[in-house]
Amino acid sequence: MADHVYGSLELTGSSQEGTDQAVRAALAKAQTMVKNIRWFEVLATRGYVHDDAHMYWQVTIKVGYTMDT
Repeated sequence: MADHVYGSLELTGSSQEGTDQAVRAALAKAQTMVKNIRWFEVLATRGYVHDDAHMYWQVTIKVGYTMDT
């Protein structure tokens, strides 16, 4: 097996639907920025309330990807 070098980036996704959708939003954006995504790690989960009525979930993830050689 060849040695690999990995890069990582941190993104925060948000959604009114829930934490899963917030993660999916962040991963979808990551896929437009880098290729070869291999893993993600949830770093933080927050709720955000706007005008006492609208609630958003915010999830910060770290995304790992293999770098091209």
